[in-house]
Amino acid sequence: MLELQNKREVLAWPNLIGRSLVSLNMVLITQFALSFVPRFFSNSSLLTQLSLSVLVMLVVVGFGGWFRRLLGIHASAPAFVFFNILFIWCFYVFIIRQAISLVMDIVFNGEVVLLIFGLCRILKSDPGLVMYAPSPSDKPIESSVAELNARDEELELSTSGLGHESNQGRRVRYCKTCKAYIKGFDHHCPAFGNCIGQKNYLLFMVLLVGFLVTETSFLACSSDYSAKYGISRRLSSEDSLSENLAKSTRMFAILQLVWQVNWHKYPEFQLIVQYQPGQGPTEVRFTNPYDKGDILQNVKEFLSSEG
Repeated sequence: MLELQNKREVLAWPNLIGRSLVSLNMVLITQFALSFVPRFFSNSSLLTQLSLSVLVMLVVVGFGGWFRRLLGIHASAPAFVFFNILFIWCFYVFIIRQAISLVMDIVFNGEVVLLIFGLCRILKSDPGLVMYAPSPSDKPIESSVAELNARDEELELSTSGLGHESNQGRRVRYCKTCKAYIKGFDHHCPAFGNCIGQKNYLLFMVLLVGFLVTETSFLACSSDYSAKYGISRRLSSEDSLSENLAKSTRMFAILQLVWQVNWHKYPEFQLIVQYQPGQGPTEVRFTNPYDKGDILQNVKEFLSSEG
């Protein structure tokens, strides 16, 4: 008989609050740093400003990571996502909302509320924790690729008698981050702080669509605001902070759309296994989601398709 194994780390409240505050500071620094792009490069093309925004985000994230390691403090990826949503929502309510119709205002606020609700749900959702009791010598984190493959095969066979399910439903994989075996394991999503498996895959896809819809709505609202007040036509470095933020948050939403539309190309969704002729797998690695070349290429493809 198999028994439940769940070793996912549960942070104490002081640690959770501390990581959330660090993430909040990172969000504020990132968003206000992005506002310098339209301020100092207002005469540049949209593609150039988007590319510079990517560069700014990479610098802020990289420097922030180095600074956190130097001080020995940690951030929270789900909190970073939540505070970005909250920042965009607050900016909408206090600045952009004045130029938006009542119907669109109700729609957008409803989308944000549902998005936050879905984010909270997936944080606590069960991805499909498997009933598995490891032996004392079972050390999945230090196992070789061959051993992990053998363990996966063994677990797939052990769960194959639970019913007629798809291959994904029978696949059981070990997540090093959660320190748990997950049935139907797809990937570990740092942004949502949870594994994505058989039981919460549908919720994950619904939430992904929710992000796309909400970001598209924000783009529409931000564009209406800019059109009403002539911000998009005014090429000046003397714009106010709110006007620069209106431009930078719009570019931030575009970058998020580009990233999420191409979600299958990024690390948490793509496991790369390299083989040598006549040998088994020699290297297992994840692709880098923040590779500047990939992001810039996706931005160019996005703008080309829009044109």
